[in-house]
Amino acid sequence: MGFALSDMQLTSSAFTTGDSIPSKHTGEGVDVSPELSWSSAPEGTKSFAVICHDPDAPLVTPRTYGYVHWVLYNIPGDVNSLPEDVDQYTSGNSDFGTPGYGGPMPPQGHGVHNYFFWVLALDSDEPLPAGLSMWDLLEKIEPKLIGMNRLLGTYQRD
Repeated sequence: MGFALSDMQLTSSAFTTGDSIPSKHTGEGVDVSPELSWSSAPEGTKSFAVICHDPDAPLVTPRTYGYVHWVLYNIPGDVNSLPEDVDQYTSGNSDFGTPGYGGPMPPQGHGVHNYFFWVLALDSDEPLPAGLSMWDLLEKIEPKLIGMNRLLGTYQRD
């Protein structure tokens, strides 16, 4: 399938698409992941992965651009939501160098950053090892990807 949007819908009770992410879910707050829910997963979905990425971060290094805030996978295919501050499933490593969620914290005065929360539907439930980077995860799941969509939140520090 490649990386193309599908009919899946991704929403959050914390913010709507294009709106500011509440400080509770940022590095300036308690820094917990927001609640996420999705619907209309493609037929044949056996597992999901979730990523949060800030393409506006002023970082360009080998194998990356922007900043990865969250990598979560091995989410069973019958799951259609994640609670706030989820502590289940398998965490990959963010660009903070640690597993788990690390909320928005753009440089002060850098303006508004866009944060893309992605849900990816896979036609495989083969377990993946903990600690994968976003790029390693995408490389492993690309042939198994059957649907995806995103929720866009924004954040800025003055």
